[in-house]
Amino acid sequence: MGRTGKPRIIAIGDNVCDKILTRGKMYPGGQCVNTCVYSSMNGAEAAYLGKFGTDQVAECVQNALSKLHIAMDRCRHFEGENGFACVKIVENERVFVGSNRGGVAREYDYNFNEEDFMYIRGFDLIYTDLNCYIEEDLPSLAALGVPVAFDFSNRWTDEYLKQVCPYIRIAIFSCAHLDRRRREEEMRKAEALGVKIVLATSGEDGSHLLYHGRFYDTPAEKAEVVLDTVGAGDAYFAAFLCHILKSSGEVSWDDGKAMLPILLEGMKRGAQFAAKIVGVEGAFGYSMPIAGRIMNNRI
Repeated sequence: MGRTGKPRIIAIGDNVCDKILTRGKMYPGGQCVNTCVYSSMNGAEAAYLGKFGTDQVAECVQNALSKLHIAMDRCRHFEGENGFACVKIVENERVFVGSNRGGVAREYDYNFNEEDFMYIRGFDLIYTDLNCYIEEDLPSLAALGVPVAFDFSNRWTDEYLKQVCPYIRIAIFSCAHLDRRRREEEMRKAEALGVKIVLATSGEDGSHLLYHGRFYDTPAEKAEVVLDTVGAGDAYFAAFLCHILKSSGEVSWDDGKAMLPILLEGMKRGAQFAAKIVGVEGAFGYSMPIAGRIMNNRI
């Protein structure tokens, strides 16, 4: 825990803006940025370490994080486009139009140094995901002794699991597209590769935990208002992570008897928080007007 007694989470990786063409607005986000914001909302000290460009998109994300008091001390800054995606809203559904595939984040390495590593060691947990161009750095991050939580979203392969899973302690998968048998098969693959806590979400069918070889299910929470589902999965995972960090204390994550009720309560809190977040426009608000004009689906 940090000096304030709060859990400390650092998210290393992606930041983007979703440019909603039908609204003329762009919204800051990216799974790592969302996780920072949602972790702060759940009582954690959060920091972001990522790569920013030098355009209006980068400005939008940085302004939001600054207003929300999310630390950005170790971020990288490169000349060029920040990551963004273009989206249209059609009958209340998001339709993906195109993206620049991360912009400068795809073009430049992190080049972590000893000062970065000293900084990261001061946190209780590292969060990252499959959009972060971080796979080659995972062995070095795992060696710091800070547990790593990784979001595979709904895109992974057996080879990708083999590359990532040996270096992480917690994994989450988005599995609404899979039936129960397939979902459990994929979760067991992660466990077999060394992941201690394996989560999966299935939208309205709730969430699922694989821990010490057994599966547990938690129902979804019904949202009172649904404006935007873009951050629901990140909200769930952030609330879950914050709860287990705050509640486990000196308990070993391998202690099945002591940890199981903490994990199950974390799933419940994750579902409750996600149901609130879908009532917010964008991942967490803080939109800006889009400047410029559309050209070949780019702005």
